Amino acid sequence: MLTPSLEDYLEEIYRFSRELGFIRITDVANKLDVSLPSVNKAVKVLSEKGYLDYIPYKNIALTDKGSELGEFLVDRNQMLQKFLETIGSKVDKEVEAEAMEHYLSKETVNAMTMVVNFFDKNPNIQNKLIKFQEEFRKS
Repeated sequence: MLTPSLEDYLEEIYRFSRELGFIRITDVANKLDVSLPSVNKAVKVLSEKGYLDYIPYKNIALTDKGSELGEFLVDRNQMLQKFLETIGSKVDKEVEAEAMEHYLSKETVNAMTMVVNFFDKNPNIQNKLIKFQEEFRKS
C-alpha cells in the first residue's frame, strides 16, 4: 500500500506517460509544485516497490504494476469529481476529489461509482435530486 503522497506521484507519472509517452522528473516536480529531490526520492521508492523502472538522469518508465495502479488512481479521481457533480456539490471538484481520494476504501469507491452509474442511467431521478436540493437551499 502506498502513502497518499506516493499515490499522488504515481498518479501524475501515469498521466504524463499517457499524455506525452515519457516522464521526466522535472515535469512531475513542476506539476506537483515540489522540489526535484522530493520527486527523486518518491521515484526511488516507487521503483523499489516495483511500480517504475528508473535509471538516474534518464526518463522514468511505468511497469505493468505501475500502469495498472496509475490507471486506477486516475479513474478514481475522475469518478470522485463526477460523483461530486452528480450529487450537486458546489465545491471545487478537483480540490475536493484530491482531499477525499486517499482516505476511501475500494468498497466505498465502488459504491460511489455505482451511484454515479445509476444516475447516469436514470437522469430523471438525478433531476429530482437537483430540484430537491434547490428547494431545500431556498428554505
